[in-house]
Amino acid sequence: MANKLVEIKVPPLGDSVTEATIAKWHKKSGDTVRTDELLVEIETDKVTMEVNAPATGVLAEVVVADGATVGVGALLGRIEEKAIAAAAPAPVALAPKPATHAPIATPTKSVSAAGIASPAANKIAAEQGINIAGMVGSGKDGRITKTDALMMTGSPAAAISASQPHEERVKMSKLRQTIARRLKDSQNTAAILTTFNEIDMSEVSRIRQLYQDKFVEKHGVKLGFMSFFVKAVVAALKEIPAVNAEIDGEYIVYKNHYDIGVAVGTEQGLVVPVLRGADQLSFADIEKGIAELGKKAREGKLSMADMSGGTFSITNGGIYGSLLSTPIINPPQSGILGMHNIVQRPVALNGQVVIRPMMYIALSYDHRMIDGKEAVTFIIRIKEMVENPEKLLFDI
Repeated sequence: MANKLVEIKVPPLGDSVTEATIAKWHKKSGDTVRTDELLVEIETDKVTMEVNAPATGVLAEVVVADGATVGVGALLGRIEEKAIAAAAPAPVALAPKPATHAPIATPTKSVSAAGIASPAANKIAAEQGINIAGMVGSGKDGRITKTDALMMTGSPAAAISASQPHEERVKMSKLRQTIARRLKDSQNTAAILTTFNEIDMSEVSRIRQLYQDKFVEKHGVKLGFMSFFVKAVVAALKEIPAVNAEIDGEYIVYKNHYDIGVAVGTEQGLVVPVLRGADQLSFADIEKGIAELGKKAREGKLSMADMSGGTFSITNGGIYGSLLSTPIINPPQSGILGMHNIVQRPVALNGQVVIRPMMYIALSYDHRMIDGKEAVTFIIRIKEMVENPEKLLFDI
């Protein structure tokens, strides 16, 4: 009786997502697989997902190769279901018997290729009259390559021309293609305008320094700057509801919930997971939520639910040292706040010049529905609340 073939299919990808790209197969035809073992990674326009083995057996067929585009429910491959024997334990090595006579010397392969020159390197050395004996090359295990010999001639240009090409052509990932498309669509669709202000971070820094140890001890997470900004943003959104709205055709949809997207940089690109119900969260809840989303983003484990439904976004270029930038709106949202690096700068205070930790902030907004007065009022409210954290603590 033939073994049963189990189909491997593309799982549901979430609302409005209809296709994905095969990022990488971790198994090939003929490999043994076990239930729930990782088979293949697929990329949607938002996240990277893992497809695990639905059964134990042998991967009988791979239907689509790396780089192919597939739809929801598409067949990826088939597993021939069968029982797999457990791996046999490694044999125990027996101690060798003492030699009763001198061992016979046998030639052994050199562990290192250091000092060994390639034929091309030897030829160049002979032609140019250079000594490469004893030289440690750039090849594997120190092998002397043609490029190493050319460099010894004093001709870097020749060495460069002989080395590998200095360009690499790599196909954009599905995530990177989507980032590019969405950001360009945002520029083409929304009437994006940016307003700037600066914040004196002295009080927030003082509070963090004063209570950091107790906060960590009680909540198991550090008190960061982001929780202050999330709290300030929510308060400002409640005062200026247009910034928390979106345009849908001829209508403006005002949101009475406050789900804040927090941009996270990963090796694959920028993603914006959503911190849900931010208006109901404490400082500790916000810090824990951001830490969890950031960890999932870096590990490529964000779900579609983690990425959708945000009403406003915050991005912090300051962690990379950015002093000032104009963030791009994450559609269909109507606004995004950009945080930046905190820099000690001279400022005028009560008629005197003092040095304070200052941060520039930027609000990019859709001018089709948000007027300049509303945008400026919004960013000033954030400035006031971050500079006076007691307003956040007492909700005033």
